[in-house]
Amino acid sequence: MKVEGKCWAIILAPITDSAYQSPSPLRLRGRKRKTAPLIINSCKSALVGSAAHTEPQLKMRPTFSLQRLGRSVPRCSISRVQSAVRTRPFSSSIASFDRTPPRGWTPTPFVTETVGGGWHTYDIFSRLLKERIICLNGEVDETMSASIVAQLLFLEADNPQKPIHLYINSPGGSVTAGLAIYDTMTYIASPVSTICVGQAASMGSLLLCGGQPGKRYCLPHSSIMIHQPSGGYFGQATDIAIHAKEILRVRAQLNQIYQRHLTGKKQMSLDEIERLMERDYFMGAQEALELGIVDEILDRRVQSEGNGGEGEGSRRLFRGW
Repeated sequence: MKVEGKCWAIILAPITDSAYQSPSPLRLRGRKRKTAPLIINSCKSALVGSAAHTEPQLKMRPTFSLQRLGRSVPRCSISRVQSAVRTRPFSSSIASFDRTPPRGWTPTPFVTETVGGGWHTYDIFSRLLKERIICLNGEVDETMSASIVAQLLFLEADNPQKPIHLYINSPGGSVTAGLAIYDTMTYIASPVSTICVGQAASMGSLLLCGGQPGKRYCLPHSSIMIHQPSGGYFGQATDIAIHAKEILRVRAQLNQIYQRHLTGKKQMSLDEIERLMERDYFMGAQEALELGIVDEILDRRVQSEGNGGEGEGSRRLFRGW
């Protein structure tokens, strides 16, 4: 009883003076100003007086005031109302759900399937990971690199002999983040097949051609671009010279990686690759095939007799000529 009387006093005390000085939805119609102190006096007596004398007043008058406050404070227990008044009175966190998602935000699809008589729901990328498929979409940065490396290591631990399929649609990005993915692809025991969908530019093209030899694919309308690394630095002349030396080292390293994986009709020297990558060099699927960045161009899956549209025999492949 003492707790209830204290709570009613906290709610009613702030409205005794201000509620009658200006128009407000909290004003008690048909009552004079002297009625509010009577309620507070009865609440104060409830803290020290008998419960029999104050209980009828606590049931009638404060209940009416709580209904008026109910426009802003949801119905709840007395302790919750007391907490709301102490922190942020007449506010609600439900308004945060009214905000629209940011522009360009795309919800992640979910897939539900029956497993062992029950239901299991995956996001679409986790479901593809079960089929040993990894999607590299967007700019290559440290966050994406950590995710791709973790998925590669997980799939290798699951089955080192089964191949991993890496789908690439990327404009490129950080050289160090991309080399972390490339080194992991060559480090693990599982063969990594690469497939370009959309574009593979800059570091994306290096990851595309760094796949398992004979298992590097692209779709017919893919776009591939190669170029030398770029960056910037400002400071003292000595520091600029240090960073210029480093970017030249990285450039030579990338040229060696491309030379190692390019399997076109003609074996290209380092000087030829350096001249080719002097500026942004764009190419379509057929030119990438002739240059040796990819091994095959996948057209589409077609239904074949005997295998139900699965396997190598179910794909129409365009090869170089």
